[in-house]
Amino acid sequence: MSYDNACKYLAEQYPDEFANWLLSVQSQNIQVLKTELTLEPIRADAVTFLRTANQILHIEFQTLPASNPPIPFRMLDYSVRLKRQYRCDVEQVVIFLQATNDEIVFTEEYQDRTTSHRYRVIRLWEQDSASFLANPGLLPLATLTQTDSPQALLAQVAERTATIPDRGQRQNITGCAEILAGLRFEKDLIRQFFREEIMRESVIYQDILQRGLQQGRREGKQEGEVDLITRQLTRRLGEINSLLIERIRGLSTEQLEELGVALLDFSNMADLMAWFAQKERREVEVALILRQLTQRLGEVDSSLSDRIRRLSTLSLETLGIALLDFSEVADLVAWLQQQEVSD
Repeated sequence: MSYDNACKYLAEQYPDEFANWLLSVQSQNIQVLKTELTLEPIRADAVTFLRTANQILHIEFQTLPASNPPIPFRMLDYSVRLKRQYRCDVEQVVIFLQATNDEIVFTEEYQDRTTSHRYRVIRLWEQDSASFLANPGLLPLATLTQTDSPQALLAQVAERTATIPDRGQRQNITGCAEILAGLRFEKDLIRQFFREEIMRESVIYQDILQRGLQQGRREGKQEGEVDLITRQLTRRLGEINSLLIERIRGLSTEQLEELGVALLDFSNMADLMAWFAQKERREVEVALILRQLTQRLGEVDSSLSDRIRRLSTLSLETLGIALLDFSEVADLVAWLQQQEVSD
């Protein structure tokens, strides 16, 4: 996630530099689109949309070639939705950060029986480092570009960042450079060239640190809920065996909250087992509905899948019937909106 954050930060802080690199456009009026596309929101952290005078530049950074849905289909999906919303030309570029021979990094087209859609792919490890070293907005990416001497290139990037006159810019560029260098170099080597205190003062480092703290709080809260529920169950039902405790630990925060309410009505261990059985049946129902939706509408966005999982049991049964009449994703979105209002 930190690589995604660094790339997104650079593209949005230096849109002119990225537009010039990817579109050969010299402009001082590049707009960063903070957008939610129609039908469902875009949630991928490494996606940036830049708008020039007459087109949109869609930049997607990828560390790994694997993706769900696959990258070619996702580029088609983004393109259609961007054109629907903004009604202008869309230029799409996928930038792969880490060297690999996977065929997806050499693929620049989505194709099925009736549809063909092209986009551009940049393999950063094939790019000449000179233009990256000369531009502060692109400088952190230079550590991943083509070179016969990776360590010498890392030293060059460190030297260039140290000469940036503005202190705030220097901190943030250094932070991004150190993060992205982690895709190619060992941490100890990186620390030899970059001063740790400079990185720690950068905006991007603080953002990553904050995310880590929030994640730690969530995990700590969930662990506390598991302990509380285990104690409550032990008091009501007697000793809970280790296998059941592991099943409880595997529950989501929402499921733990549900169990915390349900256990007040438990009178014996069979009630707890019945509760787990009901949850398992629900998971099967959700999986079946998602498969059916995928067959009818194509890949279902993760945000929509989450909304489906939050539906009541009765609403899930209703969706299982209603989906037979869906012909596009908009039908599913409209149904969910209506159902959420009713619930």
